Amino acid sequence: MASDLSSFLKDELANTLEQLLSKSVSIDSVSELDVDSLGDSQCIDVSVKFDFSDISSNWNFFVPTVTATKFEYFMLGGMGDLKEHIDDEITDAVNEIISNICGSLCTTVNAQSFPDVSSIKSELQGSSIKDCKELDIERKFFFDLTLDGEKLPVYIGFDELIVPYLSQITGVESSSPDAISPIETPSAPVLNSSGSSSDLGISSLLSEDAAQNLQLLFDIKLRLSVRLGTKNFLLKDILRWDLGEIIELEQMVNEPLEILVNGVKIGEGEAVIVEGKFGLKVKNIGNSLTRLNQLGL
Repeated sequence: MASDLSSFLKDELANTLEQLLSKSVSIDSVSELDVDSLGDSQCIDVSVKFDFSDISSNWNFFVPTVTATKFEYFMLGGMGDLKEHIDDEITDAVNEIISNICGSLCTTVNAQSFPDVSSIKSELQGSSIKDCKELDIERKFFFDLTLDGEKLPVYIGFDELIVPYLSQITGVESSSPDAISPIETPSAPVLNSSGSSSDLGISSLLSEDAAQNLQLLFDIKLRLSVRLGTKNFLLKDILRWDLGEIIELEQMVNEPLEILVNGVKIGEGEAVIVEGKFGLKVKNIGNSLTRLNQLGL
């Protein structure tokens, strides 16, 4: 089976919109789109090409008027009047948003080290304005967003090549021998000096076969990072930054730092100095089995 990117797409769609619009966003549901049920409104059709492994896939993001106008309005900080029709400024804002969503999706997926989805990258192919009833992509799906408490639709169309990689959304799974099942990045267990599992007892927490299979992955290198803090900013504020700018984060100085392994939070700690270098003292972390679960194993 092919690696399923569905959850990553939904997460990055919501997270990127939150960051760019400074409003809470959630994906309430995803369903197949019935074009005949749409009204006569217009939408912005943004075409994006994704390249990964030996596959080049084309996606179309369809953003209807009601959603596009809200996107531009909040992206500009909610100032001025809300427009009723799509214009060039709204189209530019939507293009920027879709480009950021796709870029974030690529970054997140690449961090997972899927064997069948490697070095994925996206490229905006262009955009146009068309009537919603004229959407001509076969596989179209309705993403039901809630933006700042208001329901807003976004439609995404996929070509046939990518469908097995979005099985949770499309309902299509691939049994092709060329499609490898996903192996999400494992957590490196703590080993003692003899090279066996430490007193945390990975082997005792897993079945004998599972423990032996996991040991095959012990030498995989993982990227450890520490998150100092986060904060949402408007695009216009980021563009104004210059050398010497002080950016205030939401994290308090006495709050613990987040420990991330390949982008997945597994615990918390505090900064220390070790021989003139920054170090991390672990203050809160689950047992080995908990860490495996956090990493999806």
